[in-house]
Amino acid sequence: METAEIRRRWLSYFEGQGHAVVPSASLVSKDPTLLFTIAGMVPFIPYLTGQQTPPWKRATSVQSVSGPWTSKRSARRLATARSSR
Repeated sequence: METAEIRRRWLSYFEGQGHAVVPSASLVSKDPTLLFTIAGMVPFIPYLTGQQTPPWKRATSVQSVSGPWTSKRSARRLATARSSR
């Protein structure tokens, strides 16, 4: 299974459960106080800290994937590691 299909199924499942599908976030934050962006959670900070009310009750997202670690070989290694658990 290709990673694009896994992402599509993930989003489709949670959307079917009533979650809003939120676009992925950049790994480079506009907030200069953040040194690392973990799991695409930066756009949710205002909601998690109570600064803003979220526009949805539940949300789902998939972090965009790009770079050398997204090769089919890497995906196969990940799938193999998960199946051996």
